[in-house]
Order: sequence, then C-alpha cells, then structure tokens
Amino acid sequence: LPGQEADNADHRTVRARVEHVIGRMKNYKILRDCRQHGDGLHHAVQAVAHMHNLALAS
Repeated sequence: LPGQEADNADHRTVRARVEHVIGRMKNYKILRDCRQHGDGLHHAVQAVAHMHNLALAS
C-alpha cells in the first residue's frame, strides 16, 4: 500500500540511525563495562534514550 511504503521508508531511516548510534556507543568505556556485567547495556541504552526524550521535551 502507498501509505505503508512511506512508513517503511521512515522506519528504515530511523532504524539505521539507531543501530549506528548504538554501535558507536559500544566504543565508550562505561558501556563496555556495562556489557561485561550482563544486562548492563540494556539499562544504559534505556537511560540514554530517556535523557534524549527529556532533551526533546525541553
């Protein structure tokens, strides 16, 4: 459907950006340390996403 094509294009763009940012974040020492402790990366990414949302809301 025409509407779905536009939604899929937007989704691909956002997903590519998110995956790129997460890949770059893995280079930071604090996140490397989180990854070594199991579920730490999940919590770190949630925290970053929350801070980003707060910045957008301000």
